[in-house]
Amino acid sequence: MVTGSEIARLAGVTRAAVSNWRRRYDDFPAPAGGSVNSPLFALTEVQTWLSKQRKGHDVSQEVQLWQALRAAYGDDMVGGLAAVAQLLADDGENTLPEEAARLALVLAEHGSAGEVVEALAERFTDSVRRAGSDQVTSPRIVRAVRHFAGTVPSDATVFDPACGIGTLLLAVGPERGLRRCGQEADPHSARLAQLRADLTGRTRVDVVAGDSLRDDKWPNLKADLVVCDPPVGDTDWGREDLLLDSRWELGTPSRAEGELAWLQHAYAHTAPGGRVIMVMPASVAYRKAGRRIRAELVRRGILTQVTALSAGTAASHALPVHLWHLRRSSAVGDAATSVRMIDLTSNDPDGALDPTPDQIADVPLIDLLDDTVDLTPGRHVEESHRDYATEYVAVRRELAEEVRQLAELLPALVAGEGPGALDGSSVSVADLARAGLVEHGSPEPVSTSDQLDTDFLRGFLRSAANTRRSTSASGTFRLDGKGARIPQMDITEQRRYGAAFRRLQEFEERTRRVAELSRQAAELARDGLGNGALVPQD
Repeated sequence: MVTGSEIARLAGVTRAAVSNWRRRYDDFPAPAGGSVNSPLFALTEVQTWLSKQRKGHDVSQEVQLWQALRAAYGDDMVGGLAAVAQLLADDGENTLPEEAARLALVLAEHGSAGEVVEALAERFTDSVRRAGSDQVTSPRIVRAVRHFAGTVPSDATVFDPACGIGTLLLAVGPERGLRRCGQEADPHSARLAQLRADLTGRTRVDVVAGDSLRDDKWPNLKADLVVCDPPVGDTDWGREDLLLDSRWELGTPSRAEGELAWLQHAYAHTAPGGRVIMVMPASVAYRKAGRRIRAELVRRGILTQVTALSAGTAASHALPVHLWHLRRSSAVGDAATSVRMIDLTSNDPDGALDPTPDQIADVPLIDLLDDTVDLTPGRHVEESHRDYATEYVAVRRELAEEVRQLAELLPALVAGEGPGALDGSSVSVADLARAGLVEHGSPEPVSTSDQLDTDFLRGFLRSAANTRRSTSASGTFRLDGKGARIPQMDITEQRRYGAAFRRLQEFEERTRRVAELSRQAAELARDGLGNGALVPQD
């Protein structure tokens, strides 16, 4: 039995190529074991199929072609792939080195030009994914966008304003019938995207080269679905030249919020009732600079869903990414009244994309329009599935117990001889330290002698006189035992005072806990009453 990865190594291809064989060839051996996500295949059946299809022979030449392109084009592999596609499209132009051109033509004779170009594109995608680059959209993101896009009508128009080599644009919706429009700043990538469509028989596909934000080649296009995996962290997106652009109907993005510029560009190209599915870094959901635009998205009912994908979905980093879903109203009163939050961050990146009920929260718009307009799904999903009643009962019970014990902690004190009664004989803590009776530990000093009570020592260190010695002219208190003095008492009397000081210390600590529980209880009660999770008792 062998896995898909072992078949790939056996044939000298990528794992993606094996997956494509399984989809493309009906006679590819069926799984003989394993699971849905990790199938196993009979080795003899695989070897027979490879021999029959001549895949071992073809693929070795594919590897040779890849190596020839790498040697000729170096880091500009997109240019090399575009040159191969151009040659196989038979448009009369060949810029490839002689050996690369020969290998490409031989490969095309054994299969088809479209298969050769798609195999090279998959190999390129896999290579940049392993290198940690975001040069192309990762297969996991493509899978997620396709899933959440759902069924796309065959007569719809799909647009990708940052389409790269066409990976996302060509993957969404049915292969045939759709009108697909794309734009890409890199001319080699735009050319490759167009040729991939042409060579695989996809009609009604038009990809043009140009910077979508600075030079929109589709000014009058209104699409039924816009998909986009825009550049991330690009501060040079042209803000200074586009300050008065009509696309910024939700607000002009700051230089640091280039992703929100792409988002509004995509929304500007949606038809009434049209949708946008945008790949966004998780930080765009909460960054301060984008708060006003996020608020407008919510307030106008444009944002319908935010899906947090699991870490590892993107090729270039392990951080989670989001899919933002927008919809343009088709009639008055058709705007969204809530935003569906889906948190898949705990899922396997190759696992199921259908959320479980506890991963979904439908959040009313008013609940999102606070000071931060944080659109992070995890925050709202966790909040919506809180058991307010159980939490409130537990906090209320703990608060009642803390309050009950609070009064008991206050020591019983009676009238003394009056202020100044202890101003007599005293000893410097510095002298005690030099004598080895006190160690300055952290955060407070401790006694090292059975003739000095630690609680007595610490209690008097915090007396009014010593507190004044430890407070700077600016009002900052910093306990300084070296200059402090404590009264001289026998150990029995010290322990009486020490016990009282210890109870006061515990009393202060408990009051802080009571204050925190009081805050929690009030917040829980207010939120629970406000959202219906709690009701007043009869």
